[in-house]
Amino acid sequence: MGEHDLVELAEKYGTPLYVTDEQRIKDNYRRLNNALSRHYERVQVLYAAKANGNLSVLRVLAECGCGADVFSPGELRLALEAGMPPEKLLFNGNSKSREDLSLAVRTGVRVSVDSFDELRQLNEVAEGKKVKIAFRINPAIEVPTHPKIATGLRTTKFGIPAEEIIDAYREALKSPNIEPVGIHCHIGSQILEVAPFVRAAEVMAGVAEEVTSMGVNLEFVDIGGGLGIPYDRSRDHAPSMEEYADAVMPVFIDAIRRANIKPALWVEPGRSLVGDSSVLVVKVNSTKQAYKNFVNVDAGFNLLARPVMYDSYHDVIVANKADRPPVKEYTIAGPICETGDILAGDRMMPEICEGDVIAILDAGAYGFAMSSQYNSRPRCAEILINGREKGPMRREETIDDVTATMKKPSWH
Repeated sequence: MGEHDLVELAEKYGTPLYVTDEQRIKDNYRRLNNALSRHYERVQVLYAAKANGNLSVLRVLAECGCGADVFSPGELRLALEAGMPPEKLLFNGNSKSREDLSLAVRTGVRVSVDSFDELRQLNEVAEGKKVKIAFRINPAIEVPTHPKIATGLRTTKFGIPAEEIIDAYREALKSPNIEPVGIHCHIGSQILEVAPFVRAAEVMAGVAEEVTSMGVNLEFVDIGGGLGIPYDRSRDHAPSMEEYADAVMPVFIDAIRRANIKPALWVEPGRSLVGDSSVLVVKVNSTKQAYKNFVNVDAGFNLLARPVMYDSYHDVIVANKADRPPVKEYTIAGPICETGDILAGDRMMPEICEGDVIAILDAGAYGFAMSSQYNSRPRCAEILINGREKGPMRREETIDDVTATMKKPSWH
């Protein structure tokens, strides 16, 4: 991976281990930014911080000029600490507390308002300060992805229905502490077709024209993220960043020309920037021939939840036997006390034995970010590589970390 041998990294740092390639993240960012900027000069990429919130990852992207879509006070703090300026951040989310909204006011970030109730609360907590906002539109678009990550459906919890959005802008214009300056939508994640993005852009285009005619000065139009990656390279085809830009940008450009405006275009990629930047390296504890040939490794859905949560596929490689042909079908099982703790099922691989090192590919998005301490298992280390350089970007946890926040009630 890069200029490093994963087996040697496993020996040096131990397993389980997340390994992330800084250069891959930079290359992915530049490719997307260039693809969009060829069509329109005012483009701002906002990284979806939920995909991988490690501070080092955020710093890498900040150095490239990237901003962030943040979904919590924690993500907001990390983005600011990474060096992303407030004007390049959008505080998103369907259930912000008044404390969250007050934090947004204090830090000067723009807020993606998700409901009329939230708009009124934000106007109250602003206390005389003007807060720049966008409204998140629910465009009611069906998308070809897992239903748990389809966020633009009519039935989801996200956004204001498109047919109500004009009323939302009318109320915002009358609110003394609110300045509506943007529109926002996000239709889902891991989408492997461009057509849904085009339909969403068309909905956004219509709203942009209408709110401009109402007197809203649009500073940005945020069309969200969601472009997928080919986890199963033998079967999946993901649109390239260039294909995505070539499909979506003409719709956006035509709309702003009709409205005689020139707002910035914001996009919110997560997976497409970091998904293929990382691998999860695990070690084989034992093998077992039962109903299937099980390979028991030292990480499960405590460190990679996607297979059990979304029935997701990840390619796997026996790293210390990568040059050997596949000879047997194996199912890779984790150490968690759940039948569903399977990382990869029915894969043809070389003969596997105790001590072998297995690399689980494309684990950079929603990998460590969704990890847990289930079964009281400490989370693993993360390291960053960059050319010949390598170093930790998160130490491994200990049992003391697991128990650090636990308290003994007075009656015990």
